[in-house]
Amino acid sequence: MKALVALTGAVLLAGCGLQPMYAGGGSGVVARGLADVQVSAIEGRAGWLVRNALVDELGVGAGNGSAARYRLDVRLDDRLESFALLSDDTVGRERRTLRARYQLVEVGSGEIVLDQTAGSDAGIDVVSSDYATIAAEQTALENMAKEVANRIVTNVALRLRGDTSQ
Repeated sequence: MKALVALTGAVLLAGCGLQPMYAGGGSGVVARGLADVQVSAIEGRAGWLVRNALVDELGVGAGNGSAARYRLDVRLDDRLESFALLSDDTVGRERRTLRARYQLVEVGSGEIVLDQTAGSDAGIDVVSSDYATIAAEQTALENMAKEVANRIVTNVALRLRGDTSQ
């Protein structure tokens, strides 16, 4: 019975047109394309975190620039806003937002292949310990940097695969 359900599911999925993005593993079109992306330096602590996450996600060739076919330029907007005033006029909550505008540029021609934005938000409780609040702000930034990098790499992979419906 389980085999019949699995076989039916496989047949239905095959008919819907879905294709694995990383078909072919490391030698597939998308994996080779991602390895040909050089990530430019990004300003600030948030930039350092996002760039490192991008290099990790892009793969082995990312960031070396020796034979890069593409360059990824990223500009960040990192904001920390206070709100939720308590009865004693202290801040009870903060919101951290990280927005990235990124462009994938073909190095040889200078043509912009992809121009998009990605972002992430986090809510932070402000507690009586300054240390705990600062640690929460930094942890939020680290998590948001990984999330933004993941969204950027996914969109770059879709573009390199040839999916223009984004």
